[in-house]
Amino acid sequence: MNRYRFLYYFAVVFIAVSFLTRVALLFYSYDAVDLSLWALIKVFAVGLLYDVVAFFYYIIPFVIYLFLVPNRIFNTKLHKIIALGIFFAVLYGVVFNGFSEWFFWNEFGKRFNFIAVDYLVYTHEVIRNIQESYPMPLLLSIIFLLTAGIFWLLYKKTNGFEKAFQDHSSYRERFGVTLGLLAVPLLAFNLMQKQDIALKVSKNRYNQELAKDGLYSLFSAFRNNTLDYDEFYITQPIVKVLKRYRKLVGSKNSRFISDDLNNTLRIIDNDGEEKHYNVMLVMIESMSASYMGIYGNTQHLTPHMDALTKRSLFFDNFFATGTRTVRGMEAVTMSVPPTPGRSIVKRPDNHNMFNIGWIFKEKGYENKFIYAGHGYFDNMNDFFSHNGFKIVDRNDFADDEVTFANVWGVCDEDLFAKSIKEADRSFKEGKPFFNFIMTTSNHRPYTYPEGRIDIPSHTGRSGGVKYTDYAISKFLNEAAKKPWFEKTLFVFVADHNGGSAGKTELPLYRYKIPLIIYAPKLITPRVVSKLSSQIDLAPTLFALMHWDYKSKFYGKDILSDDFTQRALIGNYQKLGLYQDETLTILLPNKTAKAFHVDSLELTGNKYTEIKPDQDELDDTVGYYQSASYFYKHKLDRYP
Repeated sequence: MNRYRFLYYFAVVFIAVSFLTRVALLFYSYDAVDLSLWALIKVFAVGLLYDVVAFFYYIIPFVIYLFLVPNRIFNTKLHKIIALGIFFAVLYGVVFNGFSEWFFWNEFGKRFNFIAVDYLVYTHEVIRNIQESYPMPLLLSIIFLLTAGIFWLLYKKTNGFEKAFQDHSSYRERFGVTLGLLAVPLLAFNLMQKQDIALKVSKNRYNQELAKDGLYSLFSAFRNNTLDYDEFYITQPIVKVLKRYRKLVGSKNSRFISDDLNNTLRIIDNDGEEKHYNVMLVMIESMSASYMGIYGNTQHLTPHMDALTKRSLFFDNFFATGTRTVRGMEAVTMSVPPTPGRSIVKRPDNHNMFNIGWIFKEKGYENKFIYAGHGYFDNMNDFFSHNGFKIVDRNDFADDEVTFANVWGVCDEDLFAKSIKEADRSFKEGKPFFNFIMTTSNHRPYTYPEGRIDIPSHTGRSGGVKYTDYAISKFLNEAAKKPWFEKTLFVFVADHNGGSAGKTELPLYRYKIPLIIYAPKLITPRVVSKLSSQIDLAPTLFALMHWDYKSKFYGKDILSDDFTQRALIGNYQKLGLYQDETLTILLPNKTAKAFHVDSLELTGNKYTEIKPDQDELDDTVGYYQSASYFYKHKLDRYP
């Protein structure tokens, strides 16, 4: 059946491009990859398996097409022109995917994953971001020329694909071939959907990622955008888990209102006279600890923030829960562990969650979520507007309030200027205010107003970091002129680190971020080096203001003398608990791993794999199984 020759030709190109892409990524990351012969054999053998499976997924619509089109149409000259045009477009897509994987790997150190899925959903921002970040006309032209070259070689070798258009097969003859070709992806779907064979390739994270196929990983991310904890992870009897939860979140100044284990509400009593300070919480895009001089960076990118830490309450052993902005928002507002799958901020059932917004509203505050871009991105507007906040986003900026903007939103200076105006409005109305401010300038394409810093715009992340540092200094200088300044807590925290790749399962150093609380008339400067998490920010903030309140938070007051030091870190599949120099990780195949953290430095960490300790494992399961249970049964809602 000559018509199926197209699939053979396409298979050759698909496998070849996938192989060359893997080789290119290997050479790009050679210093981080395990280059032993056996390790490389496993990478390329498992990689070939993924490539083949991805190929069979990819051709499903074409297999159906080749089966359905009758010979009288298939063999015509017009159909040949149309079919060859489609074939060229498909080849172009494969080559384009190879280039895309290169740039995605350069940014994230991974094959396509959840992030790629999100980017396909938010096409406007992503396309504009790509246009502003890369020389797209040149790249697209190169891809076109390479595709044309491949097409010409195939065309010449096959004598113009003549035999492919001399098909006289019957439907009965084609049925068997079609059934066989469709059976392969069906079989792969059932055998591979609950396990990642690449995980078995190596303990080295880069080797694992190299063994994957980008398109397969993209298909997998679409399919597994939510992960049911009970189905994929280690579980324990729910009564045991809920009792463990009470132990984990308990403290000397809290008490549960009921003995019913399903009632998660407890009372927090903080000593002292309650204060209603204003709060300006600035969540900084991708502000890694590794970029700051106070942690040891020598590039002098954050002189203003480094100086600010000496005049503030500075938490220098503080960790993000995840690798995306919405994870940081989830942790800071809701004080919950990073449950598997997508962030709660992006889930459809996320209204009326127990979060920081409702507590501020109970105390009479005006809450605003102030974002430099369009808040429909990542479902932020929907989440915040249904959880106690008013929305101020790109649509609310007047023309004269915007001096510079790119696809992600207005520059940080304009965002902070708008935030000060919103604070002025609340103050004028006699209301204490809580403004949750989300920056965007430290984000590709790293463009910002020229002349502010000594690094030209659009030259890389270092410029984005330094410009944000500059904008924060200007923000505080302008705020200091306001009548509400002396009664305001300025909180600066990163959403996540600037990168999430690493050689290890969950690279701890990639999750370390700063937390700075500045209020020169209210806060005594000091450094707090307790190991702590984004989920602890809200309880610590409320303790500073001596608030008594009802809570469903997992976090605790870091400054309390009975604070338990630990950090919860994860990505959309792996769930980790770091405490007592041990990192315990739950994997989505109902297993767990544990590592002794031998060293944790600015740009790396070293682990030694150990047998999971049962007590540590019980804590880890206690955190994550309970959080998933509460969400599934709607026990994490506002009363």
